[in-house]
Amino acid sequence: MPQRRCRRGRRGRFPKPVTIPNPTKVERFVPQPTTTDNPIQIETAEVEALRLVDLEDLSQEEAGTKMGVSRGTIWRLLQSARRKVTQALTEGRPLTVTT
Repeated sequence: MPQRRCRRGRRGRFPKPVTIPNPTKVERFVPQPTTTDNPIQIETAEVEALRLVDLEDLSQEEAGTKMGVSRGTIWRLLQSARRKVTQALTEGRPLTVTT
């Protein structure tokens, strides 16, 4: 079902409705997951790269310098971490950090 949006101000065209084909069934996450699904494993390096780039607003080059790896490695860590977090959010699976 399309989600209704409204325009900001009086002028301009109305925004197109956003269609969400597979809405998530998960409404919240709790510290101790109650599902019996197998958890998604995320590495500490992926979490750190995600924290530096998305939370601290550093560039990938700056994050790579802080972690002592190349920008390409940061890019791969971010891609993997974002995929895992998105999968955990949409499927309602627990997310565990591995060392």
